[in-house]
Amino acid sequence: MLYQAYELQRSWMNSVSSVASITSELLANPANPLSYLGIGPIAANALDVFAHATAYYSKPAFGITKVDVDGKIYPVIEATVMNRPFGDLKRFRLDGVDDDRPKLLIVAPMSGHFATLLRGTVRRMLQKYEVYITDWADAKTVPLHEGNFDLDDYIDYLIEFLEYIEQVKPGQRPHMLAVCQPSVPAFATTALMNQHKSPATPLTLTMMGGPIDTRESPTTVNNHAMNRPIEWFRQSVIATVPINYRGAGRRVYPGFMQLSAFMSMNLQSHMMSHYEMFKHLTAGDEESAQATKDFYDEYRAVCDMTAEFYLQTVEEVFQKHSIPNGEFRHKGEIVDLTQITDTALLAIEGERDDISGLGQTKAALKLASGLAEDKKRYYMAEGAGHYGIFNGSKWRNNVAPVVEEFIAAHN
Repeated sequence: MLYQAYELQRSWMNSVSSVASITSELLANPANPLSYLGIGPIAANALDVFAHATAYYSKPAFGITKVDVDGKIYPVIEATVMNRPFGDLKRFRLDGVDDDRPKLLIVAPMSGHFATLLRGTVRRMLQKYEVYITDWADAKTVPLHEGNFDLDDYIDYLIEFLEYIEQVKPGQRPHMLAVCQPSVPAFATTALMNQHKSPATPLTLTMMGGPIDTRESPTTVNNHAMNRPIEWFRQSVIATVPINYRGAGRRVYPGFMQLSAFMSMNLQSHMMSHYEMFKHLTAGDEESAQATKDFYDEYRAVCDMTAEFYLQTVEEVFQKHSIPNGEFRHKGEIVDLTQITDTALLAIEGERDDISGLGQTKAALKLASGLAEDKKRYYMAEGAGHYGIFNGSKWRNNVAPVVEEFIAAHN
């Protein structure tokens, strides 16, 4: 009954949020005498913050309509080029720019947030590349007749996407960039494609803040996954999608539980962010307040994961450490990381990452022992947290140039 209880609470909170929003607008209306008294604006701003904090957020749009390249503005063409039940392949390209630009597949996390969380990553990479991104589906919207989706299927999707991109310009191998959780399946995909000598094998793989070996500098997230048996997760955090969704009856790890876990990790920080939003509104600094709102509009828009994908990831990545132990299998076949000889690897970590600790992503470089050292590179983004390595000013000014330089060196 967990999901049903959440739906009841969400319906009630939506009503409360709407009432708070309407009351805020009434109190701030110039026609209302209270708007000119001290208590009026303060109450209006407090209700505005409350309404925003309790609202329900659905999947946002990417909304990338134009990009500045060397001082020239180019329109952006967004298209879905492959439709699959559990995730689509989206393409972003600049209108009026040569199609011979390198092709980059960005692998978005399937960890509770939509691919739009990487909007800033896509926008920055569009300056140099034709960008593709995995747009994973919300599991509660996928009907049961579409079957299951686990870590093996995730890898199959990546192989299929890479093969499609290579066929757009036969002979021009794509590049791949994985952010956080998908570093593991992207790493495995790269190994498999190297093993099988696929013509779509990525030229480069960039892994950013990924849990390749969670025994290195374990974080709170890692400890939580390691300190409980897999049956605890099966019994405690897996729920059944209620009847009001297309995926009714599907077993999932709900996005609202993931969001609750992330929020509780830094609860004081989130509370202070909303308090700062209130102060900005009271001071008339609408721009700063809107920046905070925009962040939470994205951060609080969450989606569900299939139970089989979530449980397999917890067990294989965080408990058994199958990748660093050389025991990871894809549909029964051992994934031999030493077979990576034709894909250059870049590992990027954030100095202050509290999700994937220092050394966890870097471990991939050692595991790929068959790869020449001049095809490996490590970069630590000083002062960057988990979010900062793929979004914001540190990403745009410090991390992205490293990725561009690495791709250019191995293109």
